[in-house]
Amino acid sequence: MDIKALILDVDGTLADTEEAHRVAFNLAFERHGLGWKWSRAAYRDLLEVTGGQERLRAYIDTLALDVAEMQRLRELVPALHAEKTRFYNSAVADGGIGLRPGVERLLGEALDAGCRLAIASTTSAANIDALLKATWGARGRELFSVIACGDQVRVKKPAPDIYQLALTRLGLGPAHAVALEDSAQGLAAAVGAGLWTLVTPTAWTEGHDFSAAGLVLPSLGGPQHPLPGEPGCALRLGAWLTFGELRALARAPHGPDATRPTTPGEHA
Repeated sequence: MDIKALILDVDGTLADTEEAHRVAFNLAFERHGLGWKWSRAAYRDLLEVTGGQERLRAYIDTLALDVAEMQRLRELVPALHAEKTRFYNSAVADGGIGLRPGVERLLGEALDAGCRLAIASTTSAANIDALLKATWGARGRELFSVIACGDQVRVKKPAPDIYQLALTRLGLGPAHAVALEDSAQGLAAAVGAGLWTLVTPTAWTEGHDFSAAGLVLPSLGGPQHPLPGEPGCALRLGAWLTFGELRALARAPHGPDATRPTTPGEHA
């Protein structure tokens, strides 16, 4: 069956945004006088919880606090997250975050081939808008036929709800779409919705279990960013992933002779 849409995660997939999110959280903590500071190692663990407000609540639940203080902090979460979002969006608007290698190229190839684009992300609509505007300008939102974000579903990743919503809005079954993800939680959500999934991990998600992915690459690559070991390791047509090859891989039979997913370590 032909691939009629690509459905993409945002944080970590379109752009490596997590350090900007971490810094923004810490600035919000400082603004509110909380005395918290999330290290990179701590934040990597906290990323196991999808959604910013959910992440904050999960962190608060680990603190040794009396009942009244715990309740106060939990009630502070919406305001704290809104402050964090303002810091993050300011950093994005200043041009501090770019698209990952190969993203703009591959999406352009997909659009030229008549494929539609969609977003399925647990981040907020404000964060998505900020990133699209900063990276593609005024036409950013116009590139995507559907934008499904975290506040539009009851349960976030790794539940499949956000991908099911995107498919419904596209009017497609999962056999006609491909998902692009960077984390185990996102992969579980996409596979749970029946989607063949390409994973491009970041430093924040390396080491996750990606065995359910159709293909794992360190990035999408491109003429300026050729992938080590390609062609020949996971790809057959070149040193970066083209839309044509992605479509062929997603349509290939999943038997013993099918292309085997690779992990980033295999490219070293």
